[in-house]
Amino acid sequence: MSGVISRWYAALLYLLAWLMLGLATAALLAAGGAGWGASLLFALPLAIVYANATAFSAYYVCRAYPIGQKHPAAIVGGVGITAVCAAALWCAIGSAWSSLLRALAPDGAVVELDAARLATMFALGVILYGLAAAVNYLLIEAERVRQLETRELETRLMAQDAELRMLRTQVDPHFLFNSLNSISALTSIDPGAARAMTLRLASFFRQTLNLHADRKVPLGRELDLVREFLAIEQVRFGERLRFEAEVTPDAAACLVPPMLLQPLVENAVKHGIGQMVEPGRIHIHALRAGSLLRIKVENDVDQDAPCMALARMGSGVGLENVRRRLAAAYGHEASAHWSRDGERFRVELALPASSEQEA
Repeated sequence: MSGVISRWYAALLYLLAWLMLGLATAALLAAGGAGWGASLLFALPLAIVYANATAFSAYYVCRAYPIGQKHPAAIVGGVGITAVCAAALWCAIGSAWSSLLRALAPDGAVVELDAARLATMFALGVILYGLAAAVNYLLIEAERVRQLETRELETRLMAQDAELRMLRTQVDPHFLFNSLNSISALTSIDPGAARAMTLRLASFFRQTLNLHADRKVPLGRELDLVREFLAIEQVRFGERLRFEAEVTPDAAACLVPPMLLQPLVENAVKHGIGQMVEPGRIHIHALRAGSLLRIKVENDVDQDAPCMALARMGSGVGLENVRRRLAAAYGHEASAHWSRDGERFRVELALPASSEQEA
């Protein structure tokens, strides 16, 4: 099955429309002097026959003369010639059907196909075939658009999955090396702390491996991953690294792309706190404002840091990845901006707010 009868309910509606057309034709014949019984017996079978003929024929003609690939004159010519042939065949079938009815019931009322009725039937057949071709062209175009959207969605999901894998590999290798060095140093000083740090490191990487690009996670779970990361870094930085999170309950329930905050926090440690002698603080603030989720990631920076270094923080790979992932997931509905306010570096995200209950 194809074209307008590619699905059972579409075929049912299609046949119902032709039955209504057959009833209308019978009514016109009856109004012209033929009896209702003879008109129905003549018109309804012909309507069903032509319905099936146009359903299959028009679909394959439209496939043979696709819009955009054939010259308009070729399309009009191909469809027009086929419509004329189909209408002529319909008239021949109508004449044969009328003769058969006359032979089966010589004394009964039979619709006579004179020249005027044949001309009307032929013109109606051409018009109906043209309408069927137009419907098939619309359905073919709708199917083409649907396939393009499906391929675009598949491509987007593959790109998101590739970016997530890239993010996993971009978790700073120095972070892993420094963590292992810290564990090695702790084994002789504080074996219990070394074991605790090893477990935290394993838990962090286990959580990142369980993430899927096409499945958003609650912001609360994303913050748990950030806390695991910073707890490991605090073994190395000690009191120099401080972390605060101010997140409202409705914001924590909102869904976000996985590992959305990880690159921002990693940048804050590497380019912010890691370049300071004095203690520094990373602060995450998130709230839901109507249909938007607003997230702010702030960190202290060295007030003597050159502007060029801060510019690299705002245009680096981490923030660019966040921008691309927001654009892929939400389009123009999401945004990411950075700024510096004195000794504070700030990244602000805005994205559509939705929770698992709303999804």
